[in-house]
Amino acid sequence: MVIRTLARALSALSLALVPLLPSPATPAAQAAPSAPTAEVTTLADAVGLLKVTEENRAGYTRASFRHWTAGEDATDGCDTRAEVLLAEAVVAPTVGPGCELTGGRWTSYYDGQEVTDAGSLDIAHTVALGEAWDSGASAWTAGRREAYANDQAADVSLAAVTSRINRRKSDHDPADWMPPPPEVQCRYTGEWVSTKLRWQLTADDRELEALKVYAEGPCEDTIVRYAPAA
Repeated sequence: MVIRTLARALSALSLALVPLLPSPATPAAQAAPSAPTAEVTTLADAVGLLKVTEENRAGYTRASFRHWTAGEDATDGCDTRAEVLLAEAVVAPTVGPGCELTGGRWTSYYDGQEVTDAGSLDIAHTVALGEAWDSGASAWTAGRREAYANDQAADVSLAAVTSRINRRKSDHDPADWMPPPPEVQCRYTGEWVSTKLRWQLTADDRELEALKVYAEGPCEDTIVRYAPAA
C-alpha cells in the first residue's frame, strides 16, 4: 500500500510538471542542419590524407554522371553550366530568354585566355568524371554521381575554361597534365586535392608522387580548404 501510494504521488507530480517543460519544437521551428565544417590544412598534409589504391576504368561512361541539371536555383531558368558561367564572369553577360547568355567576359585560368564568347567555354570538372569513376565514384549511387557532376557548393569543383584547354586536360590526373602557366599550378594542385578529399576519392601511386612534388616544392605554402560532401 505504501509503495502504491508513493507511485501515485510521483505520477501526480510528473503531470504537474508537464506544463513547465518546453514543448517539442515543430518541424518548422527546428534548426536547419548545419553545413559540414570546412577543413583547412597545408597542401602537404592534405596530400597525406589521400587514400592510395589502383584505378579501375571498367564500366565507365560519361552518361553515368547526369549533367547539367537545373542548378542551384531551379527557378532561374539556367542550368548548372549557365550558373557557373554567371558566377565566374569577370564582366557579367546579359541573360536572355531560356538563359541565353550574350556579352560578358571570362578568364580561363587553365591557360590565362580572356574569353568574350560563352559558347567557347567548357565547364571543366576539376577532377574529371572519368578520373572520379576510377577513384571511387564507380561504387556510388546515380544520385551521388549526379551531385558530383553538378557540384556548385564548393567553388573549386567546376571551372569555366576554354574548350581547347579542357580537351587537352581530358581525364588526366596531375601525373600526366598540369595547366601550362606555372603561376596557376599551385592553385590547380590545391583544388585537385580539395576535390578528392571533399568527395573521398582515392589516388593512385603515380598521381600521389606527382602531387608530392608540388606539395613539397613550389607549392609548399598552398593552403587547402574542403568540406566533406553531404
